[in-house]
Amino acid sequence: MNNLTLLALDTSTEACSVALLHRGETTSLDEVAQRTHTKRILPMINEILSQSGIKLNQVDALVFGRGPGSFTDVRVEAGIAQGLALSADLPVIPISNLAAMAQAAYQQYQAEQVIAAIDARMNKVYFAQFSAQKVRSDFGEFLQWNEIIAEQVCSAETALNQLNKLQGHWVQVGTGWAAYPQLAEAVIGKKSDIALPSAQYMLSLAIPLWYKKQVISAVEIEPVYLRNEVTWKKLPGRE
Repeated sequence: MNNLTLLALDTSTEACSVALLHRGETTSLDEVAQRTHTKRILPMINEILSQSGIKLNQVDALVFGRGPGSFTDVRVEAGIAQGLALSADLPVIPISNLAAMAQAAYQQYQAEQVIAAIDARMNKVYFAQFSAQKVRSDFGEFLQWNEIIAEQVCSAETALNQLNKLQGHWVQVGTGWAAYPQLAEAVIGKKSDIALPSAQYMLSLAIPLWYKKQVISAVEIEPVYLRNEVTWKKLPGRE
């Protein structure tokens, strides 16, 4: 695993982050850069690669947060990921932003049951419930996140109703809990300070996918909005 080099990026929310796994070590850069993602993400990528003394074409795969998140931010990220992967001929590993926050809860709080809710505006949240499962393989033991409640965009009330029969010890992540009174006041699980996804936690989820060869090409990139009324167009000539 020390020979594996992965570059991860995420601009799906107001957070902007990049992370690099190289020679067994992880480095990351995180900023809150709402409305300035396009100006910040490429300099951040150049900085983290420069710090490690490598170039983009020396990376084994590009990891990106495929959503859900803001329509504009997810679209920007998919376009940047597609352009970078095409320019350096890199395979791509898409990662759920909600699962990345669940992974953050595991690494920070040892949480194995996580409820994720990101504010989607207009009384909506991007929402999912995850349970961790430790999986052994030829390349080591890794954590796999199983969806108990599938990723969706729904009202705060609907999210709350789906959790009425919740049992066990759960950790809450995401901006959705504080955004709406009905969620903020609900006593469901342990609150955490994990508000937004970060690229560094996507690396942990991407490693087993790399070894299982679950990668895609740049032209196969499909952002996940969870809203039926939006569409994604690939780069010109790549439809």
